[in-house]
Amino acid sequence: MCGITGFCDFSRKLTRDHLYAANEALHHRGPDSGDIALFDASEANIGFGHRRLSIMDVTSNGSQPMYSDDKSVVIILNGEIYNFKEIREDLLQKGYKFHSDSDTEVVLKCYQEYGIGSVEKFIGMFAYAIYDQPKQELYILRDRAGVKPLYYYHANNTLLFASELKSFHAYPLFEKKIEPQAVSLFFKYGYIRDPFTIFQNTHKVRPGHYIKIDIRTKTVTDHKYWDVVEHYNKPKIQISEEEATAELEKLFRSAFEYRMVSDVPVGVFLSGGYDSTLVTAILQANSAQKIKTFTIGFHEKKWNEAPYAKEIAAHLGTDHHEYYCTTKEAQDIFPQLADIYDEPFGDSSGIPTTLVSRFARKQVTVSLSADGGDEIFAGYNKYQQMQKLNNYLLSAPGPLLALGKGAANLSMKAIPGLRRFHKVERLTEILNTYRNAGLSDIYSRQYKNNDLYDLLPGYNDKLGLFDEMEILNSGNDFINKSLAYDYRTYMVDDILTKVDRATMSVALEGREPLLDHRIIEFASQLPSNLKYHNGEKKYLVKKIVHKYIPKEVMDRPKTGFSIPVFDWLTGDLKDHLYSLINEKEFAKHGLIDIKKAMSVRKEFEDGRKGRDAQIWLLLMFQMWWNRWM
Repeated sequence: MCGITGFCDFSRKLTRDHLYAANEALHHRGPDSGDIALFDASEANIGFGHRRLSIMDVTSNGSQPMYSDDKSVVIILNGEIYNFKEIREDLLQKGYKFHSDSDTEVVLKCYQEYGIGSVEKFIGMFAYAIYDQPKQELYILRDRAGVKPLYYYHANNTLLFASELKSFHAYPLFEKKIEPQAVSLFFKYGYIRDPFTIFQNTHKVRPGHYIKIDIRTKTVTDHKYWDVVEHYNKPKIQISEEEATAELEKLFRSAFEYRMVSDVPVGVFLSGGYDSTLVTAILQANSAQKIKTFTIGFHEKKWNEAPYAKEIAAHLGTDHHEYYCTTKEAQDIFPQLADIYDEPFGDSSGIPTTLVSRFARKQVTVSLSADGGDEIFAGYNKYQQMQKLNNYLLSAPGPLLALGKGAANLSMKAIPGLRRFHKVERLTEILNTYRNAGLSDIYSRQYKNNDLYDLLPGYNDKLGLFDEMEILNSGNDFINKSLAYDYRTYMVDDILTKVDRATMSVALEGREPLLDHRIIEFASQLPSNLKYHNGEKKYLVKKIVHKYIPKEVMDRPKTGFSIPVFDWLTGDLKDHLYSLINEKEFAKHGLIDIKKAMSVRKEFEDGRKGRDAQIWLLLMFQMWWNRWM
């Protein structure tokens, strides 16, 4: 795992010093070594910077930037190609010679043999840049699921790229102008979905995409090489439950074992939920050595999953490690969030994720997480709620829905106190907007539209999560469409962002075995009743897990990886609340309506349901502004 940065500067104003500073901004991602290289192209200066966390071939042979034998092609890569040994054998038979045991060298020579389409051969997580000097072409590319981040800035006659936005601040050509659309997205959902970032002219490379820069013509084009929607749109497989279970377990075993390949110690985050238990159980069953597992515990019983993880670890026989953190330790992470997540980011579970990463890093350099299971196999409670509501909305007569919508709107105006009731507020939002936005979008919102009109001057209610997802065809029922939405939005720009920044903040490589593209390509073609079956979430996953762990051990309500936001912000973090959520702070930028923001604070203090998430977003935005603007 590493950090990459670089530029294609048609103005020829950027220097080695700028590149070095941008690369050093990513030191935490790769503390083992760092190198830069500059190239004089026909129409531009090209800069490549790489910070290395040594995982595969920890010798200097694996250092980057890495060059082809004739020095004509150069690459920098962040991530891992798990099937690189098989690809290497193919290339050896074609006459290629290798000077390292690095997967980066395999990617480089695979590009030389097959071109940019070589990416389709890779099983892994990756973001990389390739400069082809004879062709005068530069490519920056991101993996299919979006596990590894990649940003680019295109303005002022230059293109910058990096693993994290903080790298761009070292380049004098980068302009820190706020993107109003991104502010709307952040407060609406708690994160900024791709391709937007908080800054204008700055974009996230979309999962399964690459950007091509033709240096001679100075053109920048976006290309798609993989799309989860295309797999959801394939005809659903007619398969028995037993056949589907067997095929899934086979895919799981391959994906999980690939992610244990490393030249440094590897461990697994074990929460005690179905997904992390699935990963741990299959790996331990096929390993002669005890798998290292790690869990963070909290002394507050409501938030503590450590006893469940310990019980499962004992049943599986892993080498289990747990650490009970104090409230103070968790709260000490709070001031660091704006630096770790260098654009506004509202998922408070970044705190425990950072804590468990720090704990694991003391013993291992690679950790396996189990993210993606909820989005692939219908694990969230909201799917059950949304399906019931969707069935009702489809079956209810139009005049009845119109009457309900009118009554709800009239009641909210006539009785303002109804806004205090979260369910009434959500129902009104649904009746007003579900035909345009869809239930998945509405259930993803942290602030409702009416609140956002008051909070953000110039709020754009047309911009949502799924404005490009209408291409999901009629072969997908409501559940499969909802899963596709979450896989392409919430999972990428919330969950994977959270895990990447938390793990890399302590130089821990986080791997995502459930996000092997072969798993989603199969699961997306399964009928939804094999995922959500008669009210049972993760139906097939549970059948597999119960082969290793008794059902009675696993049967308990689903809990999230959360923190007690209300308790903290009305207790030990109260000073932070008042120092950041006040008229003077909001006046710094003028992006937020002061009166509305202060009313949110007041309603939070009064204990209004739903306001803890909203006040957290205001805090995160103000912390980010003070750190980066």
